[in-house]
Amino acid sequence: MTRLHQLYSQGGQSPWIDNLTRDSIRSGHLAQIVADGIRGITSNPTIFQKAMTGSALYADDFARLIGKGTVESAFWEMAMADITAALEVLHPLYEESDFADGFVSLEVSPSLAYDTEGTIRDARAFHQRIAMPNLFVKIPATEPGIPAIRQMISEGRNINVTLIFSLERYEEVIEAYIAGLEAFAQAGGDLAQVHSVASFFVSRVDTEVDRRLGSIGTEPALSMRGKAAVAQAKLAYQLFSARFSGPRWEQLRARGAHLQRPLWASTSTKNPTYPDLLYVDNLIGPHTVNTMPDATVAAFLDHGKVERTVDSAVEDAKNHLDALGQMGVDMDSVAHTLEDEGVAAFSKSYEVLLQALQDKANEIGQK
Repeated sequence: MTRLHQLYSQGGQSPWIDNLTRDSIRSGHLAQIVADGIRGITSNPTIFQKAMTGSALYADDFARLIGKGTVESAFWEMAMADITAALEVLHPLYEESDFADGFVSLEVSPSLAYDTEGTIRDARAFHQRIAMPNLFVKIPATEPGIPAIRQMISEGRNINVTLIFSLERYEEVIEAYIAGLEAFAQAGGDLAQVHSVASFFVSRVDTEVDRRLGSIGTEPALSMRGKAAVAQAKLAYQLFSARFSGPRWEQLRARGAHLQRPLWASTSTKNPTYPDLLYVDNLIGPHTVNTMPDATVAAFLDHGKVERTVDSAVEDAKNHLDALGQMGVDMDSVAHTLEDEGVAAFSKSYEVLLQALQDKANEIGQK
């Protein structure tokens, strides 16, 4: 039994991996890390950009597809092929876990981050095209994304809500999920078929808060660095526990509804002076997911600590965020900045990928 197995069996947390490549699928590496304890996969435009521009395994497919449509349509065909192959690898785990894990996530185009109707259209299309029960479609938790999330849940579709940076937006995400379930139930839907996770981003919070504390520059400000992300995530877990309890939730649970688990995303340590498992060891607890990049998975396998920590020192977490406010760090402003940067980063990766594929298409056309 690896530490990843212990993380799930003893800590109640599902370790997922934040990476997907065709080479990993075809080489058997993906199957091996699943055997080692990985229980799900997340992907995003940046991951596909690195995968498709860094491997020759896509060349034949791309050459075939570019003769049938656009560069963008070719990308989505290749991405969906990888997602489908990964879904097949994880499907046995999906069944063995009683449908609690074994999910693979595909994100809607970053160009739709502020387009409610476009997001609904594409999320619905992905579920219809792939039509596998362990697929998650990722929708960003932008303001226009919230009604799209509710609509997809009301149709009984599995959704991974991504790019959550604040407690306020997280509360809106939970409400969208619960309201969506209520609408699905009213329409006669089977709530037991609906699954969702809420991806609360972690390390990027420290990056931005630390930058602001550095600008303040006082000794008290500098001493507060590296603590905001874990503190906010601990309060997010408190919000999760509060909202998924009480009469309203119990009525849904009685009809088979599943918790929308908090998923800790962006859990690699960006500051090399911080512990490499800062955003893993400190956020372990029941009904949570942590999606980690390869290096963080390897680090946890080597020296991770399996101990319930997500609901410890909660009062300290509250006090720290209060102190940040008194210091002049506005967490609402931090969240707004990070959301804008997150959407922009995924959009940039998508643009770079499409340009690289266009260049390859031009080369093929010249032959």
